[in-house]
Order: sequence, then C-alpha cells, then structure tokens
Amino acid sequence: MLVRISQWLQAFRQSEKGATAIEYGLIAALIAVVIIGGVTSVGTNLNVKFNTIAAIFN
Repeated sequence: MLVRISQWLQAFRQSEKGATAIEYGLIAALIAVVIIGGVTSVGTNLNVKFNTIAAIFN
C-alpha cells in the first residue's frame, strides 16, 4: 500500500498536470481576491451615498 502511494506521488511530481492545476488554482484565488476587494469598495461607496441621500430627506 505504501509503495503504491509512493509511486503515485512520484508520478504526480513528474507530471506537468500537477503544476498546471496549482497555477490555475493560484490564478483563481487571485481573481477571487480582486473581485472581493472590488465588491467591498463598491459596497462601502454605495453605503456612503445612501446615507447622504437619507440625510437630505430627513
């Protein structure tokens, strides 16, 4: 059993598929961080605008 896992890990390290999967994962994580930052910024700006408008009508 241990020999099989060792062989699988060795094949995985030598394969380009593992590196490609990691690269795609890092790209997806970076895109997610940018989207979260953008949405947070837009949400904060909208909150300020709505509070300004609400203050005008109160």
